[in-house]
Amino acid sequence: QYSLGFLYERGLGVEQDHKEAYYWWKKSAEQGDSSAQNGLGVLYAKGYGVEQDYEKTFYWWKKSAEQGISMAQNNLGFLYERGLGVAQDYQEAFYWYKKSAEQGNSGAQSNLGNLYRDGKGVAQDYQEAYYWYKKSAEQRNVFAQNNLGILYENGLGVEQDYKEALYWYKKAASWYRLLANWEEEDVQFKLGESYENGLGVEKDLNKAIECYKKVAKSVTKI
Repeated sequence: QYSLGFLYERGLGVEQDHKEAYYWWKKSAEQGDSSAQNGLGVLYAKGYGVEQDYEKTFYWWKKSAEQGISMAQNNLGFLYERGLGVAQDYQEAFYWYKKSAEQGNSGAQSNLGNLYRDGKGVAQDYQEAYYWYKKSAEQRNVFAQNNLGILYENGLGVEQDYKEALYWYKKAASWYRLLANWEEEDVQFKLGESYENGLGVEKDLNKAIECYKKVAKSVTKI
């Protein structure tokens, strides 16, 4: 039942149909299938094949998370962090992000880094933020790569190192381009500053201008 729902959700070998995906995943989820429970939560969160309902999203992601599904644990942490379908609770967000992060989920590792950086749900600790951003960044998470660059640039939780900062900003920028992510201008601006001021790289005003132009173009598209 889960596999059939997955085919309908993705449109693999059959016309994509979120209502059919919902039908089969609900049957499977009610029988205790953890993957179907997570998938059902996604449908409720996005309003695919069913009316959007964050309380039901929370219900199904919690069931899945309690069975150890790392993706559901990260998703549940997000709901607690944002207060969607449940009262906002940073400590609960931290709890579930950590469970997921320890299973290697790069999104959860990045989210956990954010909580340590901001001191939400846990005492502020830049070294812990660095630790989790690095793990996530090494799995090509663009948000973690950008945040890791910020820590290196400012010497937060790690010795200040402009070359390392530039390295991670470049990594993030390359993935932003591939993903066409709207937040690319943040990284390009950091690259421009690095080239303009010679931070971790030889000063190059032409490259700095090139980066700033990309920022300008990106902003005008929004």
